[in-house]
This record gives sequence, C-alpha cells and structure tokens, in this order.
Amino acid sequence: MLKSALKTLTVAAMLAGSSLSALAADYTLRATANSNENDEDYDGLVVFKNFVEAASNGAIEVELFIGTQLCSNGAECLQGVADGAIDIYISTSGGASGIFPYVQVLDLPYMMADDRIAEHVLSGDFTRTLRDMALEDSQNSIRLMTIGNTGGWRNFANTKHRVEMPKDLEGLKIRTVVADLPQELVKSLGASPTPIPWPELFTSFQTGVVEGSKNGITDIMGMKFPDAGLQYVTLDGHAYMGALWWMNNEKFLSMPEDLRRVVVDGFYALQQATFASPKRKSIKAYEDFVAGGGDLYVPSPEQKAAFKEAAAPVYEWFKANVGRGEEIFGALEEAVAEAESSINSSRDADLN
Repeated sequence: MLKSALKTLTVAAMLAGSSLSALAADYTLRATANSNENDEDYDGLVVFKNFVEAASNGAIEVELFIGTQLCSNGAECLQGVADGAIDIYISTSGGASGIFPYVQVLDLPYMMADDRIAEHVLSGDFTRTLRDMALEDSQNSIRLMTIGNTGGWRNFANTKHRVEMPKDLEGLKIRTVVADLPQELVKSLGASPTPIPWPELFTSFQTGVVEGSKNGITDIMGMKFPDAGLQYVTLDGHAYMGALWWMNNEKFLSMPEDLRRVVVDGFYALQQATFASPKRKSIKAYEDFVAGGGDLYVPSPEQKAAFKEAAAPVYEWFKANVGRGEEIFGALEEAVAEAESSINSSRDADLN
C-alpha cells in the first residue's frame, strides 16, 4: 500500500515537474521532419531536443512532429518556415530546390571523396555561404542552420549486372526524381533516366519499368528492393546525401544571444548525430544485402576517376542552367580544396 502510494506521488511529482517545465519555457520550437523514427533525421532531432532543453535550463522547449502532421512536402514545409507556422524543418536538396535551386550543388557527382571531406566541408564556411544566399532569396525569412546527413552516400544499384565502369551503365533505365540535375547525370553516363515516384519503385523493379537507381544502402534494404530484383550495388559514392536544416529566421533572432548560442550548439550536436547514424546503420544493411545474395562492388581509384570524368559535363550544365549555380559551385570547389589540404596534412602527420 505504502509502495503504491509512493509510486503515485512520484508520478504526480514528475507530471507536475513536466507541467512547470512547459510553463517555464520562454520559447517553444516546433520542429518537423517528413520521415519516421527509424530515420537519421529523427535521431538528430532527439539529440537537438535533449541538448537545447537541458542547456537552456528549460527556457526553450522543443516540440517534435515526425511525419506529415504539419506539412507534407518541401515547398509546403519551407513556406511554413517562412510564415512562422513551423520553426524548424529538415529537407533534402531536392526538397528545397524549388525555392533555392542552387542547393542542388550537393547533388553534383564525385565532388567530395569521403566522409571526412564531406563533414569538413559542411561544417565550415560553405554552409555559411549557402545560408547567406538563402536568407537573401527568402527576404530574411528562412535561415539555414546546418547541413547533416540522411542516408549516407548515393550509389548506383541495378537488377542486371555488376557495374565496374561507366560503360556498364549504358542503356540501363535508371530511376531518378523529377529534377533536371540527376537526369543530366544519368544521361552523361550513357544510361536512360526514368522518373518514378518513390512508392512505385519496388513494383517498377519487378516489372522492368526501371532497372536501376541511385540510393543509399539503408534505403535499399529498408524498402526491400533486393526482393524486387535489385542485386547489384556499386559503391561509387557519387553524392553525399546532405540534409539541410532550416529555421524561421525571425524566431531565431528573437532570442537573446545566450539562447541563440544554445540553439547553434544544439544544431552542431544534431549534425554530429546525423553524421554518425548512417555509418552505424549501413553496417548491418551491407551485411544483409550480401547475405541475401547481393553483389557489392568497390571500384578502384582509377575506376572512380573514370566515373568522375564521364560525369564532368554535369558541372558545366549546372553552372549554366541553375540560378546562382556558378557562384555556389565555386564556393564548393574552394571548400573541397581546403578540406582536402587540411585532412591530407592531418593524415600525413598521423602516418609519421
């Protein structure tokens, strides 16, 4: 009886504490991700919420809306951020390209060689350049807070045969989204771009409507694409799957400097969580793919160079056809060169 009463009092105290905490919050941030709780985006938001609420001593409360409760697509969600109905939203580059077309620079193939390069680039001035451009083009309403990862790296996968060189892609029908840049990439490699909605992709593999895709391994295994015949994956790593985290700029600037610092540090913690999450999740995904009879091929440095050379026309297409494309392409090139120099110096120092 006493144990039961104590338990009741403890629960009541916890609930009261939660209520007081909610009442004490000076700012509430409504954050949404059009994904699910198995996604890297959710991992990042949980870290962000925990950090911000603790580091602000309860002055900031973070409400999470996972799925499509607040909005259902990039254009709608970013409009919600601009209007202030949504405080924080995560998009892919494709999801934001209708408003900020130059963010497709993240989809340019073979620009960043590995995780260390990509993480260095996305943690520095390149992201600040993108932030300034987005603020300017949204009349200071939409602020880019950080760029993380959502799914690792895009690789070519198909139902027909092993792909070792660009010529092995010739003639294959490769699924793309309805966007110019990925279609230009597929065409530059001699394949046939075929826009297919994501929910229809499994059946499209089964029926031969498409014969390949550009996906990360966690997406491939999560959607059970090997069961539809997708049995060949080439780890060409042509694009880092960047996740852009946006915030209503007015809401951010309305906070005192000490709380803005907490939010900035919270996004750093979120970024680190999303950098790490795909690395861990991909281990089992690759193991399961191979265990199920999948063919996993790692191109040699010379073969990767051949892929990059074949895809080079996409760079010129981007600079010529995407608004502010040349500006942001130059910024990315500069950031990659600086990252390679810094990281290679560190590697050399660690080898001696």
